[in-house]
Amino acid sequence: MKLRGLYAITPEDIGRVADAVASGALCALQYRNKSAPAARRIGEARALAQLCRRHGVPLIINDDLELALEVGAEGLHLGIEDGDLAAARARLPGRILGASCYDRLELARRAVAAGADYVAFGSVFASPTKPGAMRAPLALFGHDLGVPKVAIGGITAENAPQLVAAGADAVAVLSDLFDAPDVAARAREYAKVFAHGIA
Repeated sequence: MKLRGLYAITPEDIGRVADAVASGALCALQYRNKSAPAARRIGEARALAQLCRRHGVPLIINDDLELALEVGAEGLHLGIEDGDLAAARARLPGRILGASCYDRLELARRAVAAGADYVAFGSVFASPTKPGAMRAPLALFGHDLGVPKVAIGGITAENAPQLVAAGADAVAVLSDLFDAPDVAARAREYAKVFAHGIA
């Protein structure tokens, strides 16, 4: 699959997500909300699915296969303890399947063998969202795994060029994007990183 650029992850309050999706600068949007009641999660995921379809942005659901199927999302992302990749692959033919691989190359290789369409490594930098997360060395992005490699954790428009240079195909961003005064403008800054290699 082709996955290159800014991979946005939704904040707790999805009110500003539409600005990012409409910016034309996202390669994907991941809906991640583990604390909200099920009814709210279904409602938000449905609304995001409609929004993303209008703008041609794949919606990927974090850690919830049933929700991804319920709202007709384009994909699913699973962590190491959030479900079996091979079983998810069987239930999501033709859809995107991603896997968190943390700082472990062997996890990435196993994920690809199980049918993952992309792998994510991180936290690459100190992250305000997950301050205790293990750190992933940039050298991981230099390995050819046959699928896109996504960097996550503490990424900003200023440090993103390091990741592109190291071999990351996409950068997953939450805080630096949705805490920005102008979300669409910040999204376009990331697009420039991938177009020109500069912030």
